[in-house]
Amino acid sequence: MELGFDPGLVLLALAPVFLGCVAWEAWYWHKRGIAKYTLVDTLSNAGLALLHQGADLLANLLFIKTAYTWVHAHGLQLLPNSWWSLLLAFLLQDFLYYFFHRASHRVRWLWASHVAHHSSERLNLSTAFRQSLTYPLSGMWVFWLPMAWLGYSPDLVILVVGLNLAYQFFVHTEAIGRLGWLEQVFNTPSNHRVHHARNPQYIDRNYAGVLVIWDRLFGSYVAEDEAPRYGIVRQIQSHNPLRLTFHEWADMFRDAWRTRDPRHFWKPPEWAESRATQQRRD
Repeated sequence: MELGFDPGLVLLALAPVFLGCVAWEAWYWHKRGIAKYTLVDTLSNAGLALLHQGADLLANLLFIKTAYTWVHAHGLQLLPNSWWSLLLAFLLQDFLYYFFHRASHRVRWLWASHVAHHSSERLNLSTAFRQSLTYPLSGMWVFWLPMAWLGYSPDLVILVVGLNLAYQFFVHTEAIGRLGWLEQVFNTPSNHRVHHARNPQYIDRNYAGVLVIWDRLFGSYVAEDEAPRYGIVRQIQSHNPLRLTFHEWADMFRDAWRTRDPRHFWKPPEWAESRATQQRRD
């Protein structure tokens, strides 16, 4: 399916909507005298977003769309252009997103990119902008290759990924409470607050993109109960977009070099600390 526009620009096209919502939420909290936003944190989030979008557009141009095109040409070509195949595309991409997101918390190579999104000690709509320019390097795009192999065009794959991420912008907020039965089906602000929390019972939970049914199916769902505390276990204490982008990459390569152990690249993020603790005991 060929689109009449560049699907890689869908998030940029929605930027006025996102910025309008950020302005509304900042006003909402300001009127209530609650400091959910700071200028330095918001500017840091915006800087990360611009770096991420630039890297994504460049990577699509250089190799990602080429990879999807090759896989599509050599794939099964199973799916017709119909309403049900488009619906299936959204469901399939959301299913694959769950595994990308779960892997991004359990494989350090992927976490090195994803940690930037979790490093803020605040949660507001601008936090959704907090992304890493290194996603093309760590391989986020690889998780969508099965869609091209099944017969979805590269443009459609890129569009569906963009729309899934656009939905997720709206769950990064504390301004909306629990939403009744919707909590059982969809990724909601409450469900996503859990995901961003560093409370021990919330860590590595609620990986959903749009549908939270994948978390329920694969045992990673936890409902919001205790008030979330945001950020990462080892707080980075910086607003520098480049430090936020590369600090975990530097730590990962340093650990692998120091110990001469390549397992630091694919073990969970906490493995280095647990390994060091065990060595001290031995």
